[in-house]
Formats: sequence, C-alpha cells, structure tokens
Amino acid sequence: MIDVAPSAVSEADQILTPDALAFLADLQATFGPRRAALLGARRDRQAAIDAGADLDFDPSTADLRAADWTVPPAPAALADRRVEITGPAEPKMMINALNSGARAFMADLEDALSPSWANIVGGQAAIRAAVRGALRFDSPEGKAYRLGDRLATLLVRPRGWHLEERHALVAGRPMSASLFDAGLDLFHNAAERVRRGIAPYYYLPKLQAATEARLWADVFDRAEDRLGIPRGSVRATVLIETIHAAFQMDEILHALGPHATALNAGRWDYLFSCIKTFRTRSDRVLPERGQLTMTTPFMRAYTELLVRTCHRRGAHAIGGMAAFIPSRRDPEANAAAMAKVRDDKERESGDGFDGTWVAHPDLVPLATETFDGVLGSRQNQLERRRDDVHVAATDLLDMRVPGGRVTETGVRMNVSVALQYLAAWLGGNGAAAINNLMEDAATAEISRSQLWQWRTSGTRLDDGRSVTSDLYSAIRDEELTRLRADPSIDRGRLAAAAGVLDQLVLDDDFHEFLTIPAGSHLD
Repeated sequence: MIDVAPSAVSEADQILTPDALAFLADLQATFGPRRAALLGARRDRQAAIDAGADLDFDPSTADLRAADWTVPPAPAALADRRVEITGPAEPKMMINALNSGARAFMADLEDALSPSWANIVGGQAAIRAAVRGALRFDSPEGKAYRLGDRLATLLVRPRGWHLEERHALVAGRPMSASLFDAGLDLFHNAAERVRRGIAPYYYLPKLQAATEARLWADVFDRAEDRLGIPRGSVRATVLIETIHAAFQMDEILHALGPHATALNAGRWDYLFSCIKTFRTRSDRVLPERGQLTMTTPFMRAYTELLVRTCHRRGAHAIGGMAAFIPSRRDPEANAAAMAKVRDDKERESGDGFDGTWVAHPDLVPLATETFDGVLGSRQNQLERRRDDVHVAATDLLDMRVPGGRVTETGVRMNVSVALQYLAAWLGGNGAAAINNLMEDAATAEISRSQLWQWRTSGTRLDDGRSVTSDLYSAIRDEELTRLRADPSIDRGRLAAAAGVLDQLVLDDDFHEFLTIPAGSHLD
C-alpha cells in the first residue's frame, strides 16, 4: 500500500496511476530493508574513518580485480558517447538538450533538479513525453520549443540511495527516492523504449560500494521481469563521485553484471566526497576550489585509474563536466573560458576517455571537435587499455596540493556561491547560473563542506587569520547585503538560504548532504 500526496501538475494522473503506485510499493517492500542496511554500512564506514581508519582496495576481492572478465558490449545507442549534455528533467531544458547535437542527454532528477513535489512529478511527465517524441514547451513569451529530427540518446539519473521521497509513503514511512524515480520511469517507459529499439538507460549517483551496485542490479532484474522486457535490457552508467567508489570500480562493474555499461568521472561530487569523508583529518584539508584542478596529483590518479579500469573491462569511460556558460557580453573573458574548456577536453580525450560532459548546448560543438580530433571515425577508444597506469591507494589518498592555500577571497566565494545556489534551489531551480557557471548541488556541497572543515580545523588564511565562526558570520553578512541588492534574487528565499547555510557550516556535527536539511523547506 502506498499513499502519495496530491499534485497540481497537470499530467499527474498519467504518472501516479494505481498500477504505477502498486509497482512502486512492490519495489519498496522488496528492496527497502536492503537499502536501509546499506546506508547503515555507510555510517559504520564513516565512523571507522573518523576513528582513524583509512581506505584501501579490498583484499577480499583481489582475485576479482586480477581476473580477466568484461561487461557486455554497449548497445548501439550508447556505442558513441563522445559528448553528453546534462540538465534537469524540465521540458524547455530537455528539448534544448535533446536538440543540441550531443550524442546523449542525461535528464537529471538528482543534483540539477530541486526536488519539490511539482518538479519530481513534472520531471517524470517530461521524460514520459520525451520517450514518445511528444515533449513540447511554449514559453510565456510565446516561443515554441519542439523536438527535432536528430535527438540525443536519453539517459535518466534518479536520486541517490541516501534520499527519501517524503510525498510517497509505504507503510506510513517515506519510500526510497531512488526506487521512486527509477520505478516510475521503468513502469511508464521501459517497454515503450524496448518497442522503439532502444532500452532504459540510467546514470547511478553517489554509490559507495559494490553492494550498492548489486542492489541496483537486483532492482533492474525484478523490474524487467515484472514489466515483461528481456533480462539485461536496462543499462547503467555509474558516476564514480565518491572516494569510496574509486577503490571499488572493478567490483562495481562486476556487481552490475549485464546492466553495466560505463563509469563517469563525477569530479565535483568526488571533491565533495574527499572533503566529507576526511573532514576530521588535518592532513587532508583541501585548499579553495579554484586550486582543485584535474591536474592535481590525487585527481589525476582517480581519472587515470577510471579509464584503465573501464577499458580493461570493456566499459566506456566518460569524462567530467564543463560547467561554463558562454557569454556574448564579454568576448575576451568568453575566449579565455572556452580555451580552458578546450584544454580540459583535450586532456580527457588524450587520456583515453570515450566521451565527456557539458552543461550548455553552446559547448557541444567545441567538445565534439576536440573528441573528433582523437576519435576520428571511431565510436570510442576502448582499445586504449592504459596498461601504463599504476595507481596505488596512497596515490588516491595523498591530497596535498602544491602551493595550495585558503584566502579571504576563497572563503567569500564559497559563502556567496552557497547562498545563491541555496536560494535558487529553495525557489525550485536546481541548475543555477552563477558567475558564468552552471552550478548544481555538487558545487554547493563543495562550498559549504569546505567552510565547515576550515572552521573546525582552524585553517589559516594566507594572511594569518584563522577561519572561525566569527569570520564566517561577518563574511556571510557582507555577502547577504551585496546579494540583497540583486533584484533577481528573492529576499525571502535568500534569508532562508542563510539559515540553512548557517546550519551546515556552524553545527558541530557535519550534515552528510545539504539537500536533506534544505529539503524541509520545499513544498
């Protein structure tokens, strides 16, 4: 039995049907207890690290890592993924992304979508319409948005195992947001996608262990059986965006079995995970975000290991996000930013990645040109095994950044970005344009977690001052005054954002995800 809140979304009756809800209830009853146990295992691992333990490759799975095995070949629709675009599951942005010329589009129900009930139900309705080629949007200004003839392959990112959908109750308790998101999409679209010659394709976020990937595999198996589609139809790409998962890439691919297709270097969430996991370790305090580039040694080790692991197992390796938003107002700044994007994509394609991510349609041509220069007529570069790469646990854990420092400017930037993003998120916008970057929850997580870590570790600025509660509060007030003068920012939501940020930065205990305390402010 499942109870859902009423929704004002016009398509809600098509999405929250009795049969769909019964399917969700079955998933929750079947897999909810395992999910709860796995989240308990996460808490136990963190407690051990807080007590002084460290991460390492699992000795019990050494034979699996040494053995020769591969995942099934990618389906034709996912054989060429040289440029993928991402964005929230929202009609206008979905149409623009699907029409962008990218090979694939990830419709996001997680970090780029503020999970109000209207957004979640509306996102499912938009995905359902897109699968059937019927997605349309007419702007208030009268502009019509329609799907073109050549569309990107659609993938969906459900929310992570850590989140709940409080508007859907099973036995009186909120059900897993992961099962809610994936379950509704599977129920409405799996058979239709198979009928059209493709299948359901997913991005799986925030995994920490192979046991969590195995849970997803079992969910997919049960859904395929219940929905009458062939076993192995559902294919998944896993975002390696926690440092825990970096030590289990082989095991995660193996656990997904016939559902495994690729791994993605989710670099912003990976940085957040490094900060969060080692938040009490004084030897692993990271400098400000602007110095955390992909060429720093520990990030380089992570991405090179990902390519090597993927290609050894026949899986695609997908590179990280280019979040820059092109601007026509400042050609000089725009040219400099585009040069940085090109350098980033040249590094990825040169390292062996089979594709990459962008956040804006205007970046698709540049990224495509860069990967075309390496791939040519090939669909990927799986043949590049990268046997030259040898990454030890110490390489992933050595987080020293040469010349790394923390400045007042860096603290101020973190405060400003977190306030602006939280205000946008509380207003229903999970993909916010801030300082010519498309920010989602991952970059806000970096900002607020660094502020907490710098405060609790007594980190010193380059001018000798310590990052204290008083320093944070003074800068927060100054940034609030500045932001209140911006007519595009709702003052009420800015005040609520400040309250959430204070909780995240000043509480003695670290909050695992900002979306949990902030979510209590959403409808």
